Amino acid sequence: MSTKKRKADTGIDLRQQLLAALLPIVPFEGWSERALLQAAAAIGVPAPQALNAFPGGAAEMIAFHSAEADARMLEALEREDMAALKVRERIALAVRTRLTQNEPDLEAVRRGLSYLAMPQHAALATRLLYRTVDAMWLAAGDRSTDYNFYSKRLLLAGVYSSTLLVWLDDGTQDKVRTWAFLERRIDNVLMIGGKFGRGMKALLDLPERMFDRRSGGLVSRARAAGFKSPRR
Repeated sequence: MSTKKRKADTGIDLRQQLLAALLPIVPFEGWSERALLQAAAAIGVPAPQALNAFPGGAAEMIAFHSAEADARMLEALEREDMAALKVRERIALAVRTRLTQNEPDLEAVRRGLSYLAMPQHAALATRLLYRTVDAMWLAAGDRSTDYNFYSKRLLLAGVYSSTLLVWLDDGTQDKVRTWAFLERRIDNVLMIGGKFGRGMKALLDLPERMFDRRSGGLVSRARAAGFKSPRR
């Protein structure tokens, strides 16, 4: 039996093994069943077993990749002396870490974003973005449970998603354009953060049903995407 065939029997989570084999294939085949089966064949996993590992297809593969990236980011940030950094520096470090770790798989990330950009995948895209920025704030030491919980995550979602788009097309050495953009975005957010936070507090002080109506159903959509209020 070849080394590749034996790899599937080492006790490592099957989905992690499949993901590792899948990422180099995704730039050519997309997050597809075809790509998954090619990855499975490469490490000697039977096709039915591979398909059972990701019964949700592309959506589940992309979600698992995002979750794994969040976990790797948190592991890396745990090794940093976060307490010695200012909050803005912690957030900048979290964003940089998340993107830098994904650099070998940049094209796979691009294919995943193309998938998530489709209207029918909006709820999944929102859920994955929320989980990423929530992990960043937790790593930065945020333990807020009031309106700041929402405002911080909404603002960081804008910073992270816009920086991600710049990163995807940044051909500069060491991604200097991306990191300069990130610093500017953080500066902009700090300027508007206080006013935005006060606006969020006013909204959250409204009765929930009234807030849902005035926000165009934001509460309902957030719950459908799997969000939970920190006050519950």
